Amino acid sequence: MFGEFKKFVSLGNVLDLAIGVIIGGAFGKIVNSLVNDMIMPLIGLVLRGVNVAGQFIALDGGQYVSIEEAKKAGVGVLAYGSFLQNTLDFLIIAFVLFMVVKQANRFKKPDAPAPAA
Repeated sequence: MFGEFKKFVSLGNVLDLAIGVIIGGAFGKIVNSLVNDMIMPLIGLVLRGVNVAGQFIALDGGQYVSIEEAKKAGVGVLAYGSFLQNTLDFLIIAFVLFMVVKQANRFKKPDAPAPAA
């Protein structure tokens, strides 16, 4: 069993996957910083200082200064601002990955045409 595991781990695919996961985690931090530190403040500026990520609806109908205050009071919240921010994160990651795959496909050799019958 140990020999099979050693053979499995030594395959290139496992190493490629591990590297991909590590790079993906680092890339996620960069995208989060881009959204949180660059894009969302600009959106807030356009919306006259509104912190989009902090927008929420308290499900008890009460008024709370922040999501944390509402949660501390035991109230359920509909955190639509956080949802919008996470959606923006996803769209940026998906677009960048699309561009990476598109560029990688340009460097691949085209498949040879099938021989004529």
